[in-house]
Amino acid sequence: MLRPLKVLLILLTGAMLPAESAFSLDPNEQAIVEAIDASLPEAELLLRELVDINSGTQNLDGVARVGQILKDRFDALAFDTRWDDGAEFNRAGHLWAAHGGSGTRFLLIGHLDTVFASDSPFQHVTELDGNRWRGPGITDMKGGDVIMLYALAAMQTAGVLDQISVQVVITGDEESRGRPHAAANRTLLDAARWADVALGFEDGDGDPKTAVISRRGSVGWQLEMTGKPAHSSQIFRPDVGFGAIFEAARILDSFRTELSDVPLLTFNPGVIVGGTDITLDGTTARGTAFGKNNVIARGVSVKGGIRAVSPAQLDEAKAVMHRIVGENLAQTSASLTFSEGYPPMAPTEGNRELLAVYNQASQDLGLGEVRAVNPRRAGAADISFAAAHVTMALDGLGLMGYGGHTEGETALMATFGQQMKRAALVMYRLRDCSRCRDIGT
Repeated sequence: MLRPLKVLLILLTGAMLPAESAFSLDPNEQAIVEAIDASLPEAELLLRELVDINSGTQNLDGVARVGQILKDRFDALAFDTRWDDGAEFNRAGHLWAAHGGSGTRFLLIGHLDTVFASDSPFQHVTELDGNRWRGPGITDMKGGDVIMLYALAAMQTAGVLDQISVQVVITGDEESRGRPHAAANRTLLDAARWADVALGFEDGDGDPKTAVISRRGSVGWQLEMTGKPAHSSQIFRPDVGFGAIFEAARILDSFRTELSDVPLLTFNPGVIVGGTDITLDGTTARGTAFGKNNVIARGVSVKGGIRAVSPAQLDEAKAVMHRIVGENLAQTSASLTFSEGYPPMAPTEGNRELLAVYNQASQDLGLGEVRAVNPRRAGAADISFAAAHVTMALDGLGLMGYGGHTEGETALMATFGQQMKRAALVMYRLRDCSRCRDIGT
């Protein structure tokens, strides 16, 4: 009777173990996991320190201060580091760090800035309970920056960091891109052209069961209409025409009817001014208008944005919009211009394969399956600039939570160590990955 009872007790004890102990890991992976578990208290202290420093995009000193703290940490890991000053593009700058010269080449992407200005009342971490911390930029994305750092540190502790090559780019202007883009993106694009695989440590849609293989781009547009001013009693005459406001209505409604059913394509006219005399400031998006109900409107200006899931979809939408703009009502004219923005991150085969590796690592850690998030739930991000230059890209590897970009921004701290483990195992498992260079984008 003793032997069956002993077996039963062993089985019951195993069934009571938490899911995360059900490892299918090799000794190096087990060492990585143990290193992460040991470092969590230290990582939490660093996260609190970073979040308590205001680093709104325009607070250049605050952004640089956060960057210096992280630079010191990468220096301690024996990374080569530098600070790329952002004066050329009117921002604080970017942190760059690199390590290793063999194996798969990884680009790890984060950002230092937040949406919270230096005079925001939301300035510090508040611990709501053991699992929930509220703070400005805690999920978007200082939590991701710390996850990135400690995933790499755990690989170093386990003795496997030298089996990969890494470049880290942590930008200072993700929430409000510097201009010109050519200068603001130089550090990131140089690293992307070098890399095989890009990993972004944004928070995705805040769900640890998802990761991002596709992000829609975000591009601004401006529409200008002119009409022939005249007494309103003469409107619709062939030699007087319809005026700028009717032309604007025609164009905007044609955009809606011809493009609103295209899957994953969205566009929005955010501000409009029209009348006899108008102004619309492209920087502040504030405008003025003067007109009278007995005068045909001479001008209309509209500013908006468009989001597409691939460069091809964006190009097709632009072509349709330009065609519509050129089909003018009598005695009117119109012009459409597009500004610099974030390009789409298309859902490539390489991205899908990278997600499969990430999903398997998550399951082997006992953390469950990870699926691709719907691109409608994933806004533009730094990885969008890099994705077209690498064979595989995956984002949404950061600290999960909810309330981003609001004073309710809250992290689910149970995901802090989990995300470190997932990221570290993906890099380790792809350390010598020929297919990371062979799959077409």
